[in-house]
Amino acid sequence: MQKTLKAVSFAACLFLAASLFLAGSALAENAFKIEDMSDMSDFDPNNFQNPTGDTFKIGLLQIFSGPGAGNGELFWLTTAWVAHDINKRGGIMIDGKKKLIEVIKGDVMGKPAATKKAAEKLVLEDKVDVLWGTSGSHLALVIQNVAERYKVIFHQSLSMSDSLMDEKNFNKYTFQTMWTTNQVGETTAYFYAQRKKEKKFYIICQDYLFGHSLADAFKKGLAKYYPEAEIVGEDYHPLFAKDFAPYLTKAKASGAEVIFTGDWMPDGGNLVKQARQLGVDLPFANIFIDEPNSLAAIGPEGTKGLVNLNQHIGDKNNKNGMAFAKKWNDLWKDKWSAPYNTLLYKWPGGTLGYALENTYWMLDVFERAGSSDPEKVIKVWEGDVYYTADGKRLEMRACDHVTIRDTYATEYVYPNPWFEEISSGDEVFVIPAEKSMPVKGGNCK
Repeated sequence: MQKTLKAVSFAACLFLAASLFLAGSALAENAFKIEDMSDMSDFDPNNFQNPTGDTFKIGLLQIFSGPGAGNGELFWLTTAWVAHDINKRGGIMIDGKKKLIEVIKGDVMGKPAATKKAAEKLVLEDKVDVLWGTSGSHLALVIQNVAERYKVIFHQSLSMSDSLMDEKNFNKYTFQTMWTTNQVGETTAYFYAQRKKEKKFYIICQDYLFGHSLADAFKKGLAKYYPEAEIVGEDYHPLFAKDFAPYLTKAKASGAEVIFTGDWMPDGGNLVKQARQLGVDLPFANIFIDEPNSLAAIGPEGTKGLVNLNQHIGDKNNKNGMAFAKKWNDLWKDKWSAPYNTLLYKWPGGTLGYALENTYWMLDVFERAGSSDPEKVIKVWEGDVYYTADGKRLEMRACDHVTIRDTYATEYVYPNPWFEEISSGDEVFVIPAEKSMPVKGGNCK
């Protein structure tokens, strides 16, 4: 059984039991069923063939060129995987007939102007049924505006800012399945509050809106769940920094027991790597330092003790989750070629995992709506509950279109069930959804 936090009360256990009962009754409908999955043995992301004719079109908005092209590479894989699976099942029922899934790329190039141009092309020329993306809250906001203007559903699956769905920016065509900075802050604080092992934290984050927002959310979370904890220092560095020594030296001297960071790659990997080179052995509480290729450069010893907080973490004890992971891993071992044959793609966990489950959910919503008419889709997705391949409950809050869900934490150990090259998670700790709620926005107030 999955290990839960020791401090989960008896009342909370009753709540979980009730939730599982309700889950069982809901599994008959709004759920991913592993037994319905198609034979994926012929899936190759390098040779995915889009169907032709009258298709259901996903407009995949990501960075497909330049230094950030790895993002496009990653989410092409997950979206193509889901499309291939659904297509082999015969497609989804839309407007009275089965339609196969077509995936059309839109290159946002990491720039607002390019994002607007790509989104408008997908809507006006390619006639997509849904927009899907993207990394960077400033870019997601551009797509939200396009979705509202042209009345197209936008599945906002990768950006975290709480402000995206606040009263000012919310529109009814956008649905956010990515967790938010507030959920990250509360998840992290609640985990350490239950663990009661460390009390002194040092914050090192990237010096832009996201880094500061995440740090603020963590501080608010500590005030709520762990008031006896202490922030002993905080620093913010430029994106793509080369030298982390000044920040790490201060953190070590502060007496901190944990460094909290929202750094994403390559900063996250470089931060840990330089820490170990400088003899700073403090653990890092993080949400993005789980990219195996970067961690492999640090090795098993240097990656021990990292604590990853996430909305999706693979669990070796989850039967259906492992059945799904095995289908993926078998292809990785035997069939996939570059760039999809590196450690990053070995298991469908972390970012890969939640991109997959959220895309399955989105298509399930469209099929239950029976139409690509946005107004019909909105009626189905608002308040919808869906269960993922590993039985996780996702709920779309009707009043602001953000997702309520359990979140997870894991401490990296070696050996572990997933990688021989690095430390990784083993035991998974569940943070109940009610302990890590997104800030209310939209029409909630």
